[in-house]
Amino acid sequence: MGSKSPETDHPVKALGYAAKDTSGVLSPINFSRRETGDEDVRFKVLYCGVCHSDLHSVRNEWHNAKYPMIPGHEIVGVVTEVGSKVKKVKVGDKVGVGCMVGCCHSCDQCGADQEQYCPKMVQTYNDSSMVTYGGYSDHMVANEHFIVTWPKDYPLDGGAPLLCAGITVYSPIRYYGLDKPGMHVGVVGLGGLGHVAVKFLKALGVKVTVISTSPRKKKKLLILLVLILPGES
Repeated sequence: MGSKSPETDHPVKALGYAAKDTSGVLSPINFSRRETGDEDVRFKVLYCGVCHSDLHSVRNEWHNAKYPMIPGHEIVGVVTEVGSKVKKVKVGDKVGVGCMVGCCHSCDQCGADQEQYCPKMVQTYNDSSMVTYGGYSDHMVANEHFIVTWPKDYPLDGGAPLLCAGITVYSPIRYYGLDKPGMHVGVVGLGGLGHVAVKFLKALGVKVTVISTSPRKKKKLLILLVLILPGES
């Protein structure tokens, strides 16, 4: 993985907010990040989104929680250190990382750009095979392969949720070819993922129909997203 040690071995301490039981309450904690390996990028965390899966995780609703748990996988910040083999970014660059920070890079799944199925995939936090901590912290370390370079003029705070909610809907839009101007696509639900899907589709020039059981969202959110309501021109 290009990483020298698990999170617990590095002598430089970090500060984070951790869940210590199923209450869901987060409290400050001092901990250690792993060393910066040859292929790793270390960055100062400036923003981290809140995904509903973070809530499921800290409350152990998926029955796989390891405490203390530092959640957060929509993480953006500024690079402070790079490994000797890193080529993608340099110190001072704005970057982000999502739900994965490592993999084997050599299996069939990795070769097919399906690293999420790699037997040695490393989750950003609460990994099953080693200790990992997420983005509710002051700095982060990830393998270069999972580092996203950030557009110079794009806001870090507004862009953080794209690293989970964004890619969750953007990937199937591209994979299934729902990105052609003039197409008509239905989006079921207008929640955390649905409203992002609508924004992507509108930006791609696609006609969108939203299917929702919540009438209260019709004016509040559809107008916010600059959509044309049924019956209007």
